[in-house]
Amino acid sequence: MKNLFKNLSFLRRQESHQKKFVAALILLVTIGINAQQNQKVQDSTKTEKLDEVLVNAVRVDADSPITHSNVSKEELAKRNLGQDIPVLLNFLPSVVTTSDAGAGVGYTGIRVRGTDATRVNVTINGIPYNDPESQGTFWVNLGDFASSTESLQLQRGVGTSTNGSGAFGASINLLTDAFSKEASAEIANSFGSFNTRKHTVKVSTGLLNDHFEISGRFSNIYSDGYVDRAFTDLKSYFIQGVYKDDNTLIKALTFGNTEQTYQSWFGLTAEQLKEDRRQNPYTYENETDNYWQDHYQLHWNERFDNNWSTNLGLNYTKGKGYFEQYKPEESAEDFNNLIEYNSDVIVRRWLDNDFYVLNANVTYKENALEIISGISWSSYTGDHFGEVIWGSDLTANTEIRDRYYDGDATKNDFSVFSKATFKLAEKITGFIDLQGRFVSYKTNGLNSDRDEFVTDADFSFFNPKVGLTYKHCDFNSFYASYARANREPNRDDFEGGVTENETLNDIELGWRYNSEKASINTNIYYMFYQNQLVLTGELDDVGSPLRATSGKSYRLGLEVDANIQFSKYFSTSTNIALSSNKNKDFSSSINGEVVNLGDTNISFSPDLVIGNALNFFPAERLQLSLLSKYVGEQYMGNTDNEESLLESYFVNDFNINYEIKPNKLFKSIVLSGLVNNIFNKKYVSNGYFGSFDFDDNTSPTGTTTGYFAGYYPQATTNFLVGATLKF
Repeated sequence: MKNLFKNLSFLRRQESHQKKFVAALILLVTIGINAQQNQKVQDSTKTEKLDEVLVNAVRVDADSPITHSNVSKEELAKRNLGQDIPVLLNFLPSVVTTSDAGAGVGYTGIRVRGTDATRVNVTINGIPYNDPESQGTFWVNLGDFASSTESLQLQRGVGTSTNGSGAFGASINLLTDAFSKEASAEIANSFGSFNTRKHTVKVSTGLLNDHFEISGRFSNIYSDGYVDRAFTDLKSYFIQGVYKDDNTLIKALTFGNTEQTYQSWFGLTAEQLKEDRRQNPYTYENETDNYWQDHYQLHWNERFDNNWSTNLGLNYTKGKGYFEQYKPEESAEDFNNLIEYNSDVIVRRWLDNDFYVLNANVTYKENALEIISGISWSSYTGDHFGEVIWGSDLTANTEIRDRYYDGDATKNDFSVFSKATFKLAEKITGFIDLQGRFVSYKTNGLNSDRDEFVTDADFSFFNPKVGLTYKHCDFNSFYASYARANREPNRDDFEGGVTENETLNDIELGWRYNSEKASINTNIYYMFYQNQLVLTGELDDVGSPLRATSGKSYRLGLEVDANIQFSKYFSTSTNIALSSNKNKDFSSSINGEVVNLGDTNISFSPDLVIGNALNFFPAERLQLSLLSKYVGEQYMGNTDNEESLLESYFVNDFNINYEIKPNKLFKSIVLSGLVNNIFNKKYVSNGYFGSFDFDDNTSPTGTTTGYFAGYYPQATTNFLVGATLKF
């Protein structure tokens, strides 16, 4: 509670912002009530699945003026053979994924509309998952989480993110397993290339006395990786207890993961890539990342009548871990004089953090009016420190595990929101979403470079969203929306001297067509930024991407997503994204001079991304799918330097699923197979790029700029096969 009172004190200092926000809330409610008085009366007795109410505050429905895609448990299961969630989402519109180890297991990443993971807002049951300091999402800490995911929604653009860091290009909302009425058990095993294997056990008691259920999952995933020695070892669990009646749902759940991965974030130079694309520059046998993360959540949803319901969510996350690294011939000053000059040293750099979250919201529904209002509060504390665990020449008084740097950070985040959906006319629905967000971030001590790192920053944001949906008929609807988002810098940004927030304005125009045989979603977006923190292409000393302010920039694009059922034997799912992503009047230091390069391409933002699935159903319960992905060329920096160009690639996978319904013992046996990269394409999906200056007497300025680049090769043809036994 002490942290909560600190937050309230901070909010009192933002009085003028609160007054503006309260006025906006009053306006929202007034609009909603007026709309209610003029609307056509509809059936108000409809009820929602209790589980889905847990994500009401962060999700949208099919008719919302928000661009989105939904993924069901059944869709995830078809390719859930051990690869991480980003890889399972690879074929969604505007999505580009990558894997450090090359095989889709371990450290994997996702970009949406060219937006990196620090701008993709991820929630689990409405609880923020992004790391509060780095703002990134580390999927390696969610081993086999797809096996405990009921559904997933990917919103592109600002979306309706109300909890945690604001979405600056996309948000991913995960809902964990729903309760099961019947007792069940499930054993799933899969094996494949690079010694990849997944073992999963799931059990459920079913509803006991029509009210209680206990369920759980335990998993182990291991892979040697495509890159030499880039192994991943993940052990995870998910345990849930449920109480339900007609109007109450209480879910207490805990899930966690331990991971050990061998480092492969350094990538390869162009020469190394040609020489041996599977080599790993690291040679120290224990150059590993080790992290433990456990989550505890409590959710209480109460429906009072057909109009009113409330939802309360509590969360505590404990994370702790280190990576171990060998460093040759280091200077004594860099390690607090714990080693002699020019000594070899092995260090462990630790993170030890605690994260608390409180979400509370109330929903009012009557006829075609729905208003959801709520708050989200979170408090994060993190310790950063480094230990010397070995040295070729330690100083006289050095003890093993002496710390050579030590620092701490606290971050408090409070937001209040209200959003309404209401009828403006028979065929027109309005949408308003207003959020006030207040952030406090403080650091003390030294960073890993032993530089003093002291920060005391406060931010106040007002993030409005408005939209209209026009439903022309049962098949056709059109929508338009405007949304504004603001984000504070992350830890690395502050260390790099960035203190200003970035602002995004997002305009979306869309058309949806839905019939029994086909669905088509088409949208145009224009996202324009002020002080966008774009990826520079460079990495810090632990492989995290560095960012820099680009001033004014924009992303303009067209997305088309179509699902067509040609017959009972054949269907297709196709999406295409065309975009232009530009920094305006971008300046960079080249050969000792600051040069205005005009409009340049934003890093890691391909102009063309295509996904396609051809599905064939030759027999009952048998599905064959050819999955294709094309990603156009992209620059790894913002200067349009040809040395930073990442070539386009076109990759095809083959997926097979067959379900057997035995008469005895098993309810179902599901056999799955996946052949990735069936045409053995040698491609690179990610990399880094940077520059350095050196003295050059032949240059007019006496300085010449040189460049370097690194690449992450992805696996050639590889396979995974699995069997799931359901009792």
